[in-house]
Amino acid sequence: MLEITGIFKPKRVQLITMGCSKNRVDSEKLLSRLSDGGLEIIPEDLPYEQSRPDVVIINTCGFIGDAKKESIDEILSAIQAKNSGFAGKVVVCGCLSERYLEDLKQSLPEVDAFFGSFQWKKVVEWMGLKPAGNWTGRHLTTPRHYAYLKIADGCNRKCSYCAIPLIKGKFTSVPMATLEKEAKALAAKGVRELILIAQDTTFYGMDLYGKKMLAPLIERLSKIKGIEWIRIHYSYPAGFPKDVLKVMAENPKVCKYLDIPLQHSSTKILKMMRRGVDHIKTQKLIDDIRSRVPGVALRTTMIVGHPGEGEEEFNDLLDFVRRNRFEMLGAFPYSEEEGTYDALHFEDDVPSSVKKRRYARLMRLQSKISLENNQMRVGGVEKVIIDDYRDGFLIGRSQKESPEVDGAILIDLSPQKEAVKDGSFRPEDFIGKFAAVKIITATEYDLTGVLA
Repeated sequence: MLEITGIFKPKRVQLITMGCSKNRVDSEKLLSRLSDGGLEIIPEDLPYEQSRPDVVIINTCGFIGDAKKESIDEILSAIQAKNSGFAGKVVVCGCLSERYLEDLKQSLPEVDAFFGSFQWKKVVEWMGLKPAGNWTGRHLTTPRHYAYLKIADGCNRKCSYCAIPLIKGKFTSVPMATLEKEAKALAAKGVRELILIAQDTTFYGMDLYGKKMLAPLIERLSKIKGIEWIRIHYSYPAGFPKDVLKVMAENPKVCKYLDIPLQHSSTKILKMMRRGVDHIKTQKLIDDIRSRVPGVALRTTMIVGHPGEGEEEFNDLLDFVRRNRFEMLGAFPYSEEEGTYDALHFEDDVPSSVKKRRYARLMRLQSKISLENNQMRVGGVEKVIIDDYRDGFLIGRSQKESPEVDGAILIDLSPQKEAVKDGSFRPEDFIGKFAAVKIITATEYDLTGVLA
């Protein structure tokens, strides 16, 4: 147990996580410390009128305009709950308060305390607890069978549009031994799927070991008893370590799935974005990945409406997406962020209406591609991990789907209807386990199937 210091002694805490899964890992480590101190942890999706927490902690996101607005809206909601008597104190931490601390203090005086992105121990102290030395413990907020493993923080890249280095600082890898210890603890809790995350997973190890060490890290983690799937998110195209592809192709525990945000395909725009690659290098990388890892599912992200993007550059992007037929693709209209290279050197010269129109065109194209890709899976049998059971369907994912960001496989239990009724078949028992599923139908983002 953590030692009570006597500053403030709440009993019930509710932590709301905004933004990316990297924030979720920070939240889970903080919750572990608070739980060790004897505090009751309230699920984040419970309305304040029901949860009635002594403290609401909001771990904010400050990446782009929409994310900032969502964080502000959540803070205002917590303040309203406080004023209505449904919540006690309100604490704001994370990326938004790291970057805009003084502005937030002035505009939101009802907030009881603000902390930055790296002040988790101060949050614990403010809550009346003495911080412990071990920060590898996790209070999972995901289903217990999968968890995110943050292998590094910060970023050394100089992408023109991105504020992350301004918020998080330089790239800092977590030592392999620490990650192995954390992963073993997660496996002991029942975690079977590890999702590796960082602002740039492919840069892992450069600061600690003088070379990229993602592939050796994956091999080491794959030896942990209980871990059956390892998935890679947020890889970077420039200088992609090809030994990762060998591990992905040969190690059965590594999902044939790669999240690789490309952001654009036009050489002109990639140069303005300072991405370190051009159109030719980007295409060659995609071709290499596809040839070295047959059947790999590629998820990417694109930005439309970056300064300098005309119709020619946007059509280049559409052609690139048509040609490469990504299994999953997300996009967002360009948002100028204060202090970035873009904000200092370029005019935000693409009108908002044009950005929205281009976004819609790109997503219509991707919707068609996704449907065609999914239809090719109909009739096949796939290994699926079961995440949930709702309304007569088991809900799962194959290696080709990551939780929260991709589609799902809905498993129709109509054939087991009578067995479910008489209790001889319990759908809840499948959650967190693997099952063979025959794919029956497909939509743009989800598939349906039956137990094979």
